[in-house]
Amino acid sequence: MEQNIKFPVVDLSQLNGEERDQTMALINEACENWGFFELVNHGLPHDLMDKVEKMTKEHYKKSMEQKFNDMLKSKGLEKLDTEVEDVDWESTFYLRHLPQSNLNDIPDMSDEYRTTMKDFAKRLENLAEDLLDLLCENLGLEKGYLKKVFHGTKGPTFGTKVSNYPSCPKPEMIKGLRAHTDAGGLILLFQDDKVSGLQLLKDDDWVDVPPLNYSIVINLGDQLEVITNGRYKSVMHRVVTQKEGNRMSIASFYNPGSDAEISPASSLVGKETEYPSFVFDDYMKLYAGVKFQPKEPRFEAMKNASAVTGLNPTAAVETF
Repeated sequence: MEQNIKFPVVDLSQLNGEERDQTMALINEACENWGFFELVNHGLPHDLMDKVEKMTKEHYKKSMEQKFNDMLKSKGLEKLDTEVEDVDWESTFYLRHLPQSNLNDIPDMSDEYRTTMKDFAKRLENLAEDLLDLLCENLGLEKGYLKKVFHGTKGPTFGTKVSNYPSCPKPEMIKGLRAHTDAGGLILLFQDDKVSGLQLLKDDDWVDVPPLNYSIVINLGDQLEVITNGRYKSVMHRVVTQKEGNRMSIASFYNPGSDAEISPASSLVGKETEYPSFVFDDYMKLYAGVKFQPKEPRFEAMKNASAVTGLNPTAAVETF
């Protein structure tokens, strides 16, 4: 594994000073060559992030840990005698924020935890929209173009996957989360700053996404690859398990609305494009069955709806 390359870290506060051009260039390079970057000084209050982390870890211990252990028993995973390739070593629940919230429907969440996550999600929503405009600027698209595409007629879809990756006795036998690209738009991740595990595939090597205190990791989904006509890429990533420590991961997905029409931006297309045009919900229906397969066959299938049935579904996935 190649680890002597520098993972892109963007100081968002430098957009307001003399370093703006350099910072915008770093974001552009990260989107073109990594599909990932890490944000610091992003405006999210540190005390709020501390509270989210504390309450998420408490919620896992109180309401999720026993369910995870029961899952291991039900699937015969306590011993891990052989390599497992069809199950992930993770404990997860999902929050929806847009178009309608399900926060009040999640069992075992305290009122304080609900209120905290609602505040956190709103701030991430605003950050996502600011970032989309920065991408527009780098791409030469008019301000608001990406937000308009994502909006459809019903507004964007926004949700959060709250995960814990408990310690694993045999990390070589099972992944925390199998390799995949994300189907949607812009992903904003608040990850554990002490326990690592997230890796991305770069130049055929798995590279660690470094845990940084109070950072937000950004990665691009398949929709942004299509809209940018391949200039920006969605990248394969995975979570490896660890023998020590419980890794927290709070990933928020700012996605197009279900009826949003997705296609390469005309100003980014020459004579022709390799990328399809489609309605976002149709893509998600396909993705739900083939999440852990390469993205290229999905793009090809969307060019020809009849080809969808030729893909081999392997797993269901939550969509927002």
